[in-house]
Amino acid sequence: MIRELYSLGSTHAMNFSLDAGAARPARNPRRAQLGFTLIEIMVVVVILGILAALVAPNVIRRIDDARVTKAKQDIRAYETALNLYRMDNFRYPTTEQGLEALVKQPLDPNIRNWKQGGYIDGMKKDPWGNDYAYIAPGTRGEFDLYTLGADGQPGGEGPDADIGNWNIE
Repeated sequence: MIRELYSLGSTHAMNFSLDAGAARPARNPRRAQLGFTLIEIMVVVVILGILAALVAPNVIRRIDDARVTKAKQDIRAYETALNLYRMDNFRYPTTEQGLEALVKQPLDPNIRNWKQGGYIDGMKKDPWGNDYAYIAPGTRGEFDLYTLGADGQPGGEGPDADIGNWNIE
C-alpha cells in the first residue's frame, strides 16, 4: 500500500512504503560486511595466550605427578613379585639375574621352586622409557629397586628425583 503525501505548497510527491517486508537500505554500508576486524582477532589471540599461559603449567605438573605415581606403583608391584619369588626360592634373585628372573626361570643357579608362568606378566619400563634398576643385596635393604626419574641421572628433585623401594610412601 502506498500513501502519497504532499508538502504544503509543494507539488512534489513523497512515496513511503508501509510494507513490512520491503528492503531497507543499510545505514552503514561498512557494517554490512561480514567478518572480524584485525583488532578483534588480536584481542581473541591475546586472551587465548593468557589462558594457555595459566593452564599449561598446571597440565604439565599433573603429567609429571602422574608419572611419579605410576613409577611408585610399578615398584610396589615388582616388590610384591620379588617377595613371592623369595617365598618360593628362599632368596631374592641376584643382581646378575635381575628382574628378568621374575619373568623367565634363571638357569644359573638352577631354581627348583620357580613358579610356572613367572611372577609378573612381563618387564616394564619406567614412565620415562628407561629400565628399572635392581641390585641385590641392596645398599638400603635386602634389595634396591629404583628408577632414576625423568632426567635418567642419579639425584635430582621433583620429577627428576630417584624413586626407589626405600623412599616411597
